[in-house]
Amino acid sequence: MKKSFTLFTMLLYFTVLPVFAQDEEEKSGEFSLSGSIDVYYRANLNAKNSGENYQAPGTSFGNLPGFSLGMVNFIGSYQAEKGGFVADLAFGPRGEDAVFASPYYNSERGSSQIINQLYAYWNVNEALTLTLGNFNTFLGYEVISPAANFNYSTSYMFSYGPFSHTGLKADLQVSDDFSLMASVMNPTDLTEFNPVGTYTAGLQVGLFGSTYINFLYGDQDGKLDEDEASADDYSAGSTFQADITTGVEVSDAFFLGFNATYNTTSVGELYNGSDVVDADGDGAGFYGAAAYLQLKTSETFAIGTRVEYFKVYNNGLEVITLDPDGDGSVLDITLSANARVGNLTIIPELRFDTSSEDSFLDRDLEPNGSLASFLLAAVYTF
Repeated sequence: MKKSFTLFTMLLYFTVLPVFAQDEEEKSGEFSLSGSIDVYYRANLNAKNSGENYQAPGTSFGNLPGFSLGMVNFIGSYQAEKGGFVADLAFGPRGEDAVFASPYYNSERGSSQIINQLYAYWNVNEALTLTLGNFNTFLGYEVISPAANFNYSTSYMFSYGPFSHTGLKADLQVSDDFSLMASVMNPTDLTEFNPVGTYTAGLQVGLFGSTYINFLYGDQDGKLDEDEASADDYSAGSTFQADITTGVEVSDAFFLGFNATYNTTSVGELYNGSDVVDADGDGAGFYGAAAYLQLKTSETFAIGTRVEYFKVYNNGLEVITLDPDGDGSVLDITLSANARVGNLTIIPELRFDTSSEDSFLDRDLEPNGSLASFLLAAVYTF
C-alpha cells in the first residue's frame, strides 16, 4: 500500500503538478481583439448593372451591384509563452463566400459559416510551432480580409486557389532567411470536418523573409465506393498546385510584388455500372501570373495596379468562356488608390477584364470580350 502511494505521489508530481504550473504560466498571456469592416459601391461601365444579365468578373468578393456590404471580421486571439489560439469570425456576404465549401453551411445546419479561422498552436521551442485547426491558406499573394489587400477586388488566381484549410501544420524557423512549413489537411476548403476520407499535403519554403514557394497535393473529392456509386459517377484525381509569392521594397516609396501559380487535377475514376475504373483523358486546371506595383506618395496616400494573366486549360474551370478545346484566358488590369484617414482606408478602383473569348455581355446583351467596372470601397480596421 505504501509503495502504491509512493508511485501515485511520483505520478502526481511529474504529470499533474506541471500542468497546474503551466496553467499559472499561461495566465500571464495576453488576449486581444482586432478586425475590420468593409462596405463598397460597384458599377459596370459597359454592361448592365441589374437584372438577370448583371455582369461581374469571374472572381471572388466585391461583385455585388450598387451599394453593397462586404463583411464584419472579429479576430480574438490569446497568446502566451507556450501557445495560444485564434478565433476569427466573419459575418456578411464576403464572409459567407469565403466558407463556400463548408459542409454544415451548405446543408443549412449549424453556424459554421461565420468561422473564418479557428485554431490552437503550441510553441514547442523558439524555432518550432505546431498548429491544429482551421487556418487561411498559405498559397497566393492575396487574402480573404480586404484589410490586408491593396486592391479591393481580387485576382483570378486567388479566387480559384484555396481559401482555407483544416489540419495540422508545423512551422520551423530555421534562420532569419529560411523557414519551412509542412502540413496534412482535409481537402481544400472542407474546413469543419472531412466528409470524403482523403487528405491533402502542404509544403511551404520561405526565403529571405519575403519569398515563399508553396506546394499542395491531394485528392480533393475522395474515391468512388462501388457499394454506393451510381452509373456514370465520376471522381477527379489528385490536385497538384505550385505557387510562388514575393515582394520587394524597391525604394521607400515604391513596392513591387509578384505571384505565379500552376494548378492541375489529374483524370480520376468512374463507375461504369459494375466496376470502378480509371477514366480516360488528360489533366485539367489553370495557371497564371500577376504583378503588383504600388507607389506611396505620402504617409496617407498610395496608388497601385495589379496586372494579371490567367489561363484555363482543358476545361479546368468554367469561370470564363472557353474555346472548343477547353482553353481560355483573361487579362485583369486593376487600378486602385488607398487614401487613409486614421484607421479608415478609402479605395477607389477601376478594373478592366479582357478575355480571349466573349465572356461578357454588353449593355445590348451582345457577347463582348471585355468588362470595365468602377468600385469605391471603405475598409475600417481596429
